[in-house]
Amino acid sequence: MARHRSVFFVSDSTAITAETLGQSLLTQFEHIPFDPVTLPFIDSLDKAAEVVRQIDAATKGKGVRPLVFSTLINPRIREVLKESTGVFFDFIGTFLPLVESELKTQSSHTVGRYHGMVSDTQYSVRIDAVNYALGHDDGISTKNFEEADVILVGVSRTGKTPTCIYLGLQFGIYAANYPVTEEDFTQKDKRIYSLISPYMEKIFGLTINPERLHKIRSERRPGSRYASLGQCRLEIAMCESFFISEDIPFLNITSMSIEEIAATIMHAHKLPRRVV
Repeated sequence: MARHRSVFFVSDSTAITAETLGQSLLTQFEHIPFDPVTLPFIDSLDKAAEVVRQIDAATKGKGVRPLVFSTLINPRIREVLKESTGVFFDFIGTFLPLVESELKTQSSHTVGRYHGMVSDTQYSVRIDAVNYALGHDDGISTKNFEEADVILVGVSRTGKTPTCIYLGLQFGIYAANYPVTEEDFTQKDKRIYSLISPYMEKIFGLTINPERLHKIRSERRPGSRYASLGQCRLEIAMCESFFISEDIPFLNITSMSIEEIAATIMHAHKLPRRVV
């Protein structure tokens, strides 16, 4: 079994970028267990020295060098961290000079500039999109479905809610969702058809392997009919049959992250990104 490896995400701002870039690389090494530590707002030499102590302690404790992903702007602080026993990955120091060379100008070396790029208008777009997702979550309301850019349909616990919120927050997309139940197909009027048929061009289906759904539901309601493997298989079979019969595009999200699901939906529906 591979030994655990400490990973540090270090920044003089929020560390979100360091985490995102670092995690993107680490996901390529599924067989190695990582112990992540996020250290934002490292904006002084004293704080940097404390980070070095943490990194060196991790090296001593685990007997292997930690990985250190940095988006530090201040070169003096970066130099302090380079003195640690960790393996230092300097996103800013590596790539910023290349960009400066290509643009033939010096950068401002200002901390947190990405967040300053977001205008009040774009912020409002994100908030409105998230509010829409929350107001049209799990079939709470089917009113104003015509305002949706996409409507996610799937059985309970297939990631519809977090995907809708992510689409709103990251892309400014108005995403609603409707949870399919057994009753949607067994009632005489098959209500799902009357509810969403006017919006078929906006529908995108989410499905999942029955065994995975059984595990997820069992954590929420153990021993219930809702969580039983048989019920999971029945609901998924009904839902996938509906997708196929109505020619609705759908995605098996069993081994996918929310980010991957959202990106796939954006591409499949050719949705416009409203915020950057």
